[in-house]
Amino acid sequence: MKTSKPMPRRLYLIRHGETEWSLSGQYTGRADIPLTAHGEDAAREVGQRLRDIPFAYVLTSPLQRTQQTCALAGLEPMPEIEPDLAEWDNGDDEGRTPADIIESRPDWNLFRDGSPHGETPAQISNRADRLIARLRVLAGNVALFSHGHFGRVIAARWIGLSVEQAQHLLLSTASLSVLCYEYDRADQPAIALWNSSAHEFEQDPNQGTGDTRPTKQRTIERWENE
Repeated sequence: MKTSKPMPRRLYLIRHGETEWSLSGQYTGRADIPLTAHGEDAAREVGQRLRDIPFAYVLTSPLQRTQQTCALAGLEPMPEIEPDLAEWDNGDDEGRTPADIIESRPDWNLFRDGSPHGETPAQISNRADRLIARLRVLAGNVALFSHGHFGRVIAARWIGLSVEQAQHLLLSTASLSVLCYEYDRADQPAIALWNSSAHEFEQDPNQGTGDTRPTKQRTIERWENE
């Protein structure tokens, strides 16, 4: 009898909560800054959204803002530090806003060009591919606490897109995304949910039960009961 290789049921990708620099629009790569009070509240809300989902692994970037988000979300089992979940190294552009960078480099695009003395798109693609290769052999649901730019690259590479195409996948702070396989086939990676925030309350007009939870939350719970 042929046995299938273990693979994650779903990857739950969580971007860290709000920081002062995410508010100001400054590029935050390896700068290790904490969450704002609002970011802490949003991290707790992420935990509430995921409280009924059983995880086999919880992995977090080593940076403070993601570790805080992970701790406040309170998922089990005990989180593990995964260095490859760290944010894109912005090099000389750290702390600058996109508008400031474009003023000096009008044709610049992070996902195509990278930043001086930072990680190149090729390097970030290789890092994402290396991480995905390790994740593919894990069994069960996996929670990944990461960052805006690198999270977008993970999703793009998961479905076979280039790093440059990741620029089209916007990712908000404290958002939840779900990467999976269509029909549980390892050759058909897919994105089941993208950039879902806790404030997105959508009443299903066909439900008629008085359940005012977000439609996306009900969908996640339905997945776990299938």
